[in-house]
Amino acid sequence: MRVWDAPVRLLHWGMVAAVAVAWWSSDDTGPLHENTGYVVVALLAARLAWGFRGSHYARFAQFVRAPRAALAYARAALAGHAPRYIGHNPLGGWMVLALLADLGLLGFTGWLYTTDMFWGYGWLANLHKCLGWALLALIALHVAGMLWTSWQHRENLVRAMVTGAKAPPQGDDVV
Repeated sequence: MRVWDAPVRLLHWGMVAAVAVAWWSSDDTGPLHENTGYVVVALLAARLAWGFRGSHYARFAQFVRAPRAALAYARAALAGHAPRYIGHNPLGGWMVLALLADLGLLGFTGWLYTTDMFWGYGWLANLHKCLGWALLALIALHVAGMLWTSWQHRENLVRAMVTGAKAPPQGDDVV
């Protein structure tokens, strides 16, 4: 069944590529790093808009659940019996928010550093760098969670994010 629409997949993989280029060019504060940062912010803005106006599984209202639901899902996952979700599971929903928030803060601090008022401030450069490392940690958690969920439910989530399709729900263990 079709789950991830083309805009979600293009924005996801576009963000992956842009973040990789930004990370690769992070030692050079020249135009490549700066312009890639603007691309990330543009992709972020588009994803935020699509999160409110996009298709069913792209909408934040569909996959962002209360913290209590995320904790219950985490307990079930650790016990080895977490239900399968067609869209994002509750932890995945919070991971999306964490990634988007970190990217937004990275873009904002990077832009601030280009202004006359904040150019050359060490604390801002350190904050931007710390946010970059936090993003790397979040990406590692995101990939680990995706791999674990793929293994637990015997489905290829990378393929789903490329093709947009997942196996339809079967049985009572699907949400």
